[in-house]
Amino acid sequence: MSKKAATKVMRKVAEKVIHPPYLKTNIPAGQAVAAPPLGPQLGQRGIQIGPFCKQFNEITKDIKPGIPIPTFIELKPDRSVGITCYLPPNTYFLKMAAGATKGTTGHGEVAGILSLKHIYEIAKIKSKDQRFLGMSMENICKSVIGTAHSLGIKVVPSLEAAEYADFLEERKERLKAHEENLEEIRKSKLLRF
Repeated sequence: MSKKAATKVMRKVAEKVIHPPYLKTNIPAGQAVAAPPLGPQLGQRGIQIGPFCKQFNEITKDIKPGIPIPTFIELKPDRSVGITCYLPPNTYFLKMAAGATKGTTGHGEVAGILSLKHIYEIAKIKSKDQRFLGMSMENICKSVIGTAHSLGIKVVPSLEAAEYADFLEERKERLKAHEENLEEIRKSKLLRF
């Protein structure tokens, strides 16, 4: 088979990927840049990356830089772009309130502790989000509690500051031990080869 025939066959095999005229992604507030992962996602859909980044950064200029903003990008037939920004995800608010840098490292471990008052405050903020319009405050609170449990954050009726400070110190030590354990595993894998 000649190169030309082989190329023709390969073109048939590799079908063109057709992307939908929208994109849902999290973009850090005020930090949209043409670099991966955002640049390639926009480029695949034929969205002009420079003007989009400028427009998004202008929209989010009043938000603390770096906060993840769930964004819905709609590509219109005239090649213009519609941008809809939502409030940061529940996970962001929960981690900030609990003082946790990441979720749990294992089954049954507690990554943080929050009181019902914290949950209510987060739900009050999220009630202003377009996605939660029409939902009762009780259902929004249940949604936030569900997300907290999936992150390993324990929800308690009330919480004392001293009690939580002790928990954070203990958690810091457990995370340090976990990181040391992971480092030992990495080193042992390197020694095998």
